[in-house]
Amino acid sequence: MEKTVLFAFRGDPLCFIHVLLNALDMKQRGQEGLIVLEGESVKLVGPMSESGHFLNALYQKAKDAGLIYGACKACATKLDALGPIEDEGIPLVGDMANHPSMGAFIEKGYKIITF
Repeated sequence: MEKTVLFAFRGDPLCFIHVLLNALDMKQRGQEGLIVLEGESVKLVGPMSESGHFLNALYQKAKDAGLIYGACKACATKLDALGPIEDEGIPLVGDMANHPSMGAFIEKGYKIITF
C-alpha cells in the first residue's frame, strides 16, 4: 500500500482544501494518506470545526476517517491554537523538539508532501 503524509504548513483555507481533498482521494483509492497540521495551519482547526465554515464538511469527513494524524505541539502552543485542537480531540505531536518529525515518517516508509 502506498503511504503518504501531507504536512500542511500554510494557514490559507484555499490551500488546505487541497490537503483534505487529496487525503480523502488517497483513502478512496486504497492508499494511506495522513494529515499533519504544522505552522499556521494549526489555526484552521477552530474555524473548520464550526458548522458554517466552507471546509467543515470536508474536515469532518477527513477527521471521521482518521486521516488527521495530529497537530504540531509547538506551533499550536505558540499560535494560541491549543484550545480548538484539544476540543476536537486532535493529538498534539512533538517528537522532534515539540514538532512532528518527518524523519520518523520516512523511516516507516511514508512519502512526504508539503503544502
